[in-house]
Amino acid sequence: MKLHNATVLPTGGQGGLATEPNMAQTRVQQMLHAPLLPTLFRLATPNVMGLFAMTIVIGYDGYILGLVGADALAGIALVFPLSMLMLQMSAGGIGGATTAAVARALGAGRGDDASRLAQQALFISVALAALFMLAMLGFGRSIFGGMGGRGAALDAALAYSNVLFSGALIIWFTNVLAAVVRGAGNMLLPSLLLLGTALLHLVLCPLLVFGWGPVPGLGVAGAAVSTLVVNALSAVVMVAWLLRRDGAVHLQRSPWRLHLPLLRDILRVGLPASMSPVISNASIAVATAFVGSYGTAALAGYGVAARLEYILVPIAFGFGTALTAMVATNMGAGQSARAVRVAWAGGAVVAAITGAIGLVTAIAPSLWMGLFTTDAEVLAVGSTYLNIVGGCYAFFGLGLALFFASQGAGRMFWPLAGSMGRLIILVVGGWLCVHVFKTPASGLFAVVALSLVVYGSTLAIAIRLGSWTR
Repeated sequence: MKLHNATVLPTGGQGGLATEPNMAQTRVQQMLHAPLLPTLFRLATPNVMGLFAMTIVIGYDGYILGLVGADALAGIALVFPLSMLMLQMSAGGIGGATTAAVARALGAGRGDDASRLAQQALFISVALAALFMLAMLGFGRSIFGGMGGRGAALDAALAYSNVLFSGALIIWFTNVLAAVVRGAGNMLLPSLLLLGTALLHLVLCPLLVFGWGPVPGLGVAGAAVSTLVVNALSAVVMVAWLLRRDGAVHLQRSPWRLHLPLLRDILRVGLPASMSPVISNASIAVATAFVGSYGTAALAGYGVAARLEYILVPIAFGFGTALTAMVATNMGAGQSARAVRVAWAGGAVVAAITGAIGLVTAIAPSLWMGLFTTDAEVLAVGSTYLNIVGGCYAFFGLGLALFFASQGAGRMFWPLAGSMGRLIILVVGGWLCVHVFKTPASGLFAVVALSLVVYGSTLAIAIRLGSWTR
C-alpha cells in the first residue's frame, strides 16, 4: 500500500471524499506528525461503532440457538468457523483489497477506473460465492462429519449451513459493496447499515427460529434466513448509493465486462490477505474436530466459549483498519521508525482490550457461558476452556492488530508464518492429546492457549527484530 492509498479518507458526517489537495495533505500530515493514540482512536471510532453491532449479532445468535438446545449449539459450532471464513474473506481479504484499489484510483483522479474496479470486485464475489456454495452444499455432511458432528448436532449444522450457503452471494455482495463504499470515502454508511441490520436481526431471528402467530418456526434454519434477509436489505441500500448520478463511484458508469489489469489490481492484494483467515479458520476447524471426539456436550461447550474469540475479531478489525492507513502513510513517507511506533501503540491498545475481556472471562466464565446455556455439562466444559485460554487473549489481540499493521507496511510473510505456526501447533498438539496421551479436554485447551501465544509472539518478535526495516 502506497502513500496515496491512505490519503483518500472519510470526511466525517457528510461521507464525502477528501480529494482536494489541501484536505488530503492535512490528513496525511496528521498521520505523519499528530500524536499517535488520538489519531488512532479518531480513525478507528466509526469502524468500531459499526462492528460493535456485528459483535452483538454474533453473541445473540448463540443465545437464541442456546434456547433451542445443546444439539443446536453443537451444530452451530460446526458451521461457525466456515461461516466466519466466508465473512472474513469477503469483508477483510477481498473487501480490504477492494477498498484500497478503489481509493487508489480516486486518489489518482481515475474516477472511471474506480467504477470499473467496483464492477471487477463484484465479479470476484460471484466466483468466490459460487465456490463456497458448491463446496458446502455438496460436501457439507462430510465436512461437518469430519469435524466431529454426529446425530442431532450434525442435522442442526446442515439445517443452518444449507440455508446460509445457499445465499452465499448475498453475503459476498453485501461485504464487497461495503468495501466499495468505504473506498469511495464513506465510512459512515456501512457502519449505520451494520447497526440498523443488527437491530432488525434482533427481532427477526427469534421470530423465524421459534415462530409466532401466522409465522411458522423454522428452528435452527431460521437464524440463517434472518442473516440473509438483513444482509440483502443492506446490499440494496448500498447499490442505491452507488447508483447516484453524482457519486464518485457509479456501478453503471461503464459497460459491465472483465478488465484483467483492474482484476489483478484487486487480486494481487486480496488473495494473500485472504490466506490469513483461511489458515486461522482452519485452526478453529481443527480444534473443533478434536473437541468433537470428547462428545456433543464438549462440542457445545467449546462452541459457546470459542464464540467469544470471534467477538474479539471485530474489535481488532475496527482498530486494524486505522492501523493499516497510519502505517502505510508513514512507511510511504520514509518514516519507518514512526510506523513501527504506530504498530506498537495500536497493538498495545488492542491487546489491552482483548486481554481484559479474556482475563475477566477466565476468572468468571459464567458471565459469558451463562448467557447461552444452563446445561451443567456444557457449562463445565466451556468454563474450563475460558479458565485456560482466556488469559491468552491478549496475545490473540496483539497478533490481529499487528497483522493489520503489517498490511500497511506491505510485509505479510511473518503474519502468515504466525498463522501457520498456530495451525501446526493445533494439529500436532491436538493429535497428541486425543490419540496418543488421551488427555482430558483441558489438555487440548492448553494446546489452544499455546497456539495463541505463538501467534501473537511471532509477529511481535519479527517486528521487534526489524522485519519491516530490513
